[in-house]
Order: sequence, then structure tokens, then C-alpha cells
Amino acid sequence: MDTLPDETAYTSDCRARLAFEVLANRWDSVVVYTLGEAGPMRPRRLLARIGGIGPKVLNEALRRLEYNGLVERRAYAEAPPRVDYALTEAGTALLAPMRAMGMWAASYGDAVLDAQDRFAARGRERRRTGT
Repeated sequence: MDTLPDETAYTSDCRARLAFEVLANRWDSVVVYTLGEAGPMRPRRLLARIGGIGPKVLNEALRRLEYNGLVERRAYAEAPPRVDYALTEAGTALLAPMRAMGMWAASYGDAVLDAQDRFAARGRERRRTGT
């Protein structure tokens, strides 16, 4: 899987877009990264480790990730019932590209935020002057 896509790989119906769409939700990449760094865990522990995410939003993220084959839900026949979540092979394979994106964000995050500020200021100026 180390081959580069041909020049048509990034068209509107290409599979390369799938990788971006799978993690487009705000919390999905955080859940994948947390499970990748800390290993399988129960939902309550995930909530505590991630912080800033509610139980409903976490549950939705876990369901999306399970649907996309990145996370596996493991239920144990115990009383009381116990469930934990772990990354699948596909989920684990996403960690390297996610780390690369993190390195990109560390290098270029300030430039992106500055560009956003400039764009917003330009919009405010246009509204003020009517142009």
C-alpha cells in the first residue's frame, strides 16, 4: 500500500477522499488517536481521558468509527455488562498519517490561524465600507 495514486486519484469520486471523510467529524480523530495511544478502553475512561466531550457525542463518534471499520466494540458476558472499544487494523493504520497531520499542524497552524484572521478582518472591512 506504499504506492502513490495516479493523477486521477483525487477526483470527486476517488477513494482517497474516503480517508478525509472518515475523520471529518470533530471528535472522530481524537477518539482514534486516544485509543491508539492508550489502547482499548471503556467509554467512561475515554470520556475522562479526552475531556470536553459529552457521553452522547462520544457514543455517536464510536458508532461512526465502528460503522467505518476503524473501531471494534467488544462486549463481555459479565454482570454488570462491560463494553470496551479498540482500534481495528484499519484504525491503527491511520495513526501514522494522523501523526503526520499533527506535525503539519504544529508547523503551519499559526500561519493558518493568521490567514483566517486576515480573511475575517477583510470581511469586516468590506461590510463596514460596503464594498
